[in-house]
Amino acid sequence: MNSAREKRPMHRVQDILYPPLSRAAQNAGVMPDASGTTAVASYSDITRLIERLHRRYLDVIRYELSQLGIDDINAVQALLLMNIQESEVSIRELVDRGYYIGSNVTYNVRHLVDTAYLEQERSERDRRSVRIRASKKGLELCKSLDEMEARHAESLRAEDSQIDAAWSLLRGLERVWSDDIRFG
Repeated sequence: MNSAREKRPMHRVQDILYPPLSRAAQNAGVMPDASGTTAVASYSDITRLIERLHRRYLDVIRYELSQLGIDDINAVQALLLMNIQESEVSIRELVDRGYYIGSNVTYNVRHLVDTAYLEQERSERDRRSVRIRASKKGLELCKSLDEMEARHAESLRAEDSQIDAAWSLLRGLERVWSDDIRFG
């Protein structure tokens, strides 16, 4: 008797870690390298990669927090702290920059204030507005995470031209998406 379980396709770990090649790569006859990537990547491949990299980066931050013995904040909150660092900003500015949505950032900021990674004070000009900045404890964590990023950058061994090209491409993609949201 065939059960639903028998009909489901089995997935190998390799299939999950390295998704199927794009049609462009398949049509070009490009073979993946050891990591499963190819020289030919489609727009869809790039957008999927960005999403996977974001998740993986949060995993890296989570691991670093664990190594530092920090268990009172999570990776998303640490990343929020990294986006503030030495700036003094309002929650509205964080939302406007496109980093976060309102309810998420409010919860995470409150938690970072409660755990003493952020300080907050009412704006002098508009008492309804709250300004936030990293505390000494928050700046120390930012320094540790900056050092982690420096180690990773060194391990990458990318040429300046490669970094510039990646930056340019990703900023262009951000601009296209932002324009699409704003102007349709």
